[in-house]
Amino acid sequence: MQTNFSPAQLADPAMAASEKILRTCVHCGFCTATCPTYLLLGDELDSPRGRIYLIKDMLEGGKAASAEVVRHVDRCLTCLSCMTTCPSGVHYMHLVDHARTHIERTFRRSADDRLLRALLAFVLPYPNRFRLALFAAWLGSPFRGLVARLPRVGNRLAAMLDLAPARLPGRNPTDRPGTFPAPAAANAPHRRVALLRGCAQSVLRPDFNEAAIRLLNRHGVEVVQAAEGCCGALTHHMGKEHSAHAHAKQAIDAWTREIERGGLDAILVTASGCGTTIKDYGFMFRDDPAYAEKAARVSALAKDVTEYVAALGLMEPVVETDLVVAYHSACSMQHGQGIRTEPKALLKRAGFTVKDVPEGHICCGSAGTYNILQPEIAGRLRARKVANIERMRPDLIATGNIGCATQIGKGTEIPILHTVELLDWATGGPRPEALEHVARKPALQAAE
Repeated sequence: MQTNFSPAQLADPAMAASEKILRTCVHCGFCTATCPTYLLLGDELDSPRGRIYLIKDMLEGGKAASAEVVRHVDRCLTCLSCMTTCPSGVHYMHLVDHARTHIERTFRRSADDRLLRALLAFVLPYPNRFRLALFAAWLGSPFRGLVARLPRVGNRLAAMLDLAPARLPGRNPTDRPGTFPAPAAANAPHRRVALLRGCAQSVLRPDFNEAAIRLLNRHGVEVVQAAEGCCGALTHHMGKEHSAHAHAKQAIDAWTREIERGGLDAILVTASGCGTTIKDYGFMFRDDPAYAEKAARVSALAKDVTEYVAALGLMEPVVETDLVVAYHSACSMQHGQGIRTEPKALLKRAGFTVKDVPEGHICCGSAGTYNILQPEIAGRLRARKVANIERMRPDLIATGNIGCATQIGKGTEIPILHTVELLDWATGGPRPEALEHVARKPALQAAE
């Protein structure tokens, strides 16, 4: 794609990076075939290629964001399926991130939109605030019908109520900063990893990290949880650069202290949406003299928990099961990080029958805060995803991202678990609570 940025514009590192991305695009349109919003809406401007044209015109012209640009960029899920499909290697993620930051700086949203976005940024990255908000949602759930009829914001407030769990898990003893040592084993190499506690997941599903700690300890890995807080992903994808960078710097500093204290073999993440952002810290802080080196080091150490366990080698399972698992690969896992085979291979080694979900490359509609900010599109995508899953008649669903687990779980009665919960159970951990009502096969009952 030909560009006409001025030398003054290209003096800005962010603009120079976006100009390079724009020149990579060859207008081929392969991205339209896998874009969820184009699939649903059929509008060229709701495809990656269309958004690239809009972003190019905005940035190249030095214009403030228009209502049209905002509407179509807001509809982008950042699922990154287009990056998997693109034959030219267009780094759409960095381009749309820049566009969102530009929108946040130059476009004045309506008062209700500003208030909702500010509320999400104020609550979601902070576990204690989020816990209080979920309690308020539980109190407000009987009035969901009235809330939905409120002008302008009713549909989004109703979506928030719909996504709140019916029962909030209690505080988990492993959800704290600290060290969880592995049992000593003769001649075993000492392995030490940090595990992201995160924000929303630590409130909604603290059992995910609890299972990860057990699994890693069982494989001889010492686990450290630092006081890192939110990784910054939630506000980063809302274009709130200052907030996102502040959260990211706190995480980088916390992990750097652990690296200097005892060394780290890896920084592990059980929420793939967070993992995609943490692996991008090196790019985010490339021009920050105080953080460029530290951020690059953290990014280099960051791994999804299944990525790490696959390289480590999963031990032989001790629980026999022939449960059928529909594996939902989160967009941030398969497109954002390029992790496609490892989780499925681990589940098969653990004894599960694993099935791929039809249209597995299409987003479920979660996408961070997308299912709140764009509830109609998110709802259609969830219905499509659930229909594809239920057609397979699995016993359960496995995924590697809290957002997907919440989104899909609201549309089906099939239990949905984190991959690491199943690996933990198969290698000696407790049977996950979500499987309480999943019937054991007769042959296995007899064996027990």
